[in-house]
Amino acid sequence: MAKLQSLDPITPLFAQFQERTGPIVLANTFFVPKERTEAFLALFRRQAEFMKAQPGFVSLQMHQGTADSQLLMNVAVWESTEALATAFGNPEFQRMAAESPDDVVSYPHIFEQIDV
Repeated sequence: MAKLQSLDPITPLFAQFQERTGPIVLANTFFVPKERTEAFLALFRRQAEFMKAQPGFVSLQMHQGTADSQLLMNVAVWESTEALATAFGNPEFQRMAAESPDDVVSYPHIFEQIDV
């Protein structure tokens, strides 16, 4: 299973799941060794199809780092943290998440849009 790391050690993902707010953006940056990229993306596509069918899902995009980077970043929009947390905790999604290799590292964080 991929290793889950917090970008913000004071506010990890599971603490963010307790916040009842929305709409939200999940930005999840993955470190994926080059030799695992194709297999990781195949698994991610299966996970994305599952998530797209969940209540509260709005959209998602996957991005790849430039210049031979080993980083991928998923940006997903959800109606609420509750919808995301419910989908994330679904046993079917958790089974798929467990298929991710141990040398993949995931850095998920939830954001809200602010006016600037």
